[in-house]
Amino acid sequence: MSLTMNSSNERRWKRRSSAIVILILAVFFVGFYIYTKTRISGAALTSHNYMNRPIGSFWVNDNWGGNGGVTCCWKMSGDTAKVVWILSMSKAQEDQGMKIERHEELMPMPKRKAGDDTLHVYFLPGNKIELTWSATTLDKNSFRENKTKETNGQGSHP
Repeated sequence: MSLTMNSSNERRWKRRSSAIVILILAVFFVGFYIYTKTRISGAALTSHNYMNRPIGSFWVNDNWGGNGGVTCCWKMSGDTAKVVWILSMSKAQEDQGMKIERHEELMPMPKRKAGDDTLHVYFLPGNKIELTWSATTLDKNSFRENKTKETNGQGSHP
């Protein structure tokens, strides 16, 4: 009789152990799924220059954006963005006596939606800056391009 009771207890223990392992794995995978769907990952930085001078380099909240192209993967948080940029010059502008200039502006960080992974920095005439988020580094639907199309009707840059 003790053999029967012992094997019955063993089976019950194995079932409970299996259930506990399955429960632990299920909690882990559900937690990981929720984490990946709710976290905001690092962001890329890209710029669009509409000024008559080249941007030598720029930073947003001390994250380097380069001097064209895309840099990645930066943590972008907070309600404000400190944008620092250095205006460079072409050879012709240097010959005219222009100097390298450093500018800085503190501005509101635009709201970031789920899926947005790129902060677009627009350098506009008069050293004005505009920021916008998009879901891709090559987002052709960014507000600046759309605004340009509305302004001149041809879709070219000003």
